[in-house]
Amino acid sequence: MNLMNATDIFLKRKNELEEEYKSLVEKPNVPVKEFNNGIYTRYQNPVLTNQHIPLEWKFDFNPESNPYFLERIGFNAAFNAGAIKFNGKYLLCARVEGNDRKSFFAIAESDNGIDHFKFWDKPCVIPQIEGNPDTNAYDMRLVQHEDGWIYGIFCTERKDPNAPAGDTSSAIANAGIVRTKDLINFERLPDLISNTGQQRNVVLHPEFINGKYALYTRPQDGFIDVGNGGGIGLGFVDDMTNPIVKDEKIIFGKVYHTIYELKNGLGPAPIKTSKGWLHLAHGVRNTAAGLRYTLYMFMTDLNDISKVIHTPAGHFMAPENQERVGDVSNVLFSNGWIADDDGKVYIYYASSDTRMHVAVSDVERLADYVMKSPEDQYTTAASVQTIINLIEHNKKFL
Repeated sequence: MNLMNATDIFLKRKNELEEEYKSLVEKPNVPVKEFNNGIYTRYQNPVLTNQHIPLEWKFDFNPESNPYFLERIGFNAAFNAGAIKFNGKYLLCARVEGNDRKSFFAIAESDNGIDHFKFWDKPCVIPQIEGNPDTNAYDMRLVQHEDGWIYGIFCTERKDPNAPAGDTSSAIANAGIVRTKDLINFERLPDLISNTGQQRNVVLHPEFINGKYALYTRPQDGFIDVGNGGGIGLGFVDDMTNPIVKDEKIIFGKVYHTIYELKNGLGPAPIKTSKGWLHLAHGVRNTAAGLRYTLYMFMTDLNDISKVIHTPAGHFMAPENQERVGDVSNVLFSNGWIADDDGKVYIYYASSDTRMHVAVSDVERLADYVMKSPEDQYTTAASVQTIINLIEHNKKFL
């Protein structure tokens, strides 16, 4: 192969990939027009995928060292993103997973919240705890707290030191904590200290409660096995630089034969409304095809966040169409949403541990759904009676 041929190959591939990338990130997103429930509007295209990763993160652009313009670093997925409105931009802090299985955080930005998301120049650099680095880190919740800091709470995974010889899968999960003012420079705080088991989903409440930081937790006995744990907990921390969670109790537990019978955990931080705090959570049940993750909503009291006051029956969102397929199929997961000042709500959710999507609603619509939809009565007969009650009610209006 002579130099001219090598140059031609390099330039041809580089130009083709740059055009494909430009077309992808500039593609407009449009609402799905199919019949919907009126609660939210899905959008047609994923907002982030592994193909949104900048080319300069993947390829060596030096034609001498990479004459075929081959991918040097591969990326498997972009999913489970925290979300925040910052300096007028819609930002997603995505969990990006490399082909090496390691996950890391990267910020993607959009002007309108529904399309044209582009990653910042570099991934987030998360400081490590000396002598105890994160083997893997993922699923960050971003919260602008009233103390002035933006906190990121994420799952930090490390190998279980007590695993038997030959066991290369057992892990210990905990809540890692960072804080920042600019989403570029992160200060690492100590990991959460909890006496209730492993913590994979921890969410910071955006306001002080009686002068304390409130944390929604999900204690479980093991990394995978829930055991006696599970349910959405609530605990309190005096000082985030010494994050010992106290007075932890379950405020929303698992319930037999529901969408959250196996485990459940909070998604993003709740949205404050005049009627109560709106919560988005994930519920998990077992099926013959494996675990099924769906999203559900509930509301807590405005003045007592430990008190659940409304819970619609069943799921709020479940995987549809292409969302069902991916690395971990039949899964929806959300750890980020943004409520604009005009009441519009952007719900960012991942499908099947592979890609990110957006659905759009508004605060009043979501509050109406949560407060007025029937609650689960936990038996088939009661569910049938709930349907009959609606039919009889509607006879007056048909």
